[in-house]
Amino acid sequence: MSLTPDSEVRSRDELVSFVRELHQEYLRNGHDWENGTLDAFLEALAAWMQDSPGWYRNFGKELSDGRDWTFLARALQAATVYE
Repeated sequence: MSLTPDSEVRSRDELVSFVRELHQEYLRNGHDWENGTLDAFLEALAAWMQDSPGWYRNFGKELSDGRDWTFLARALQAATVYE
């Protein structure tokens, strides 16, 4: 499971598949992750999102300002209570 700078997630279904692959990767190799706890993962997620304009610039990509940010925020929040 890997996203290259040219990879794109184009639909909700592709995002669901990606998150499931990420979960399976964690189950297999989470002990090797730099941010293997929930608190470290969420802090790294926030830090990367804050610094992401530089990442996008470095790869000549345009950072979306669209609804996908709201969807991701809602999904993260819902995961705190969803069964």
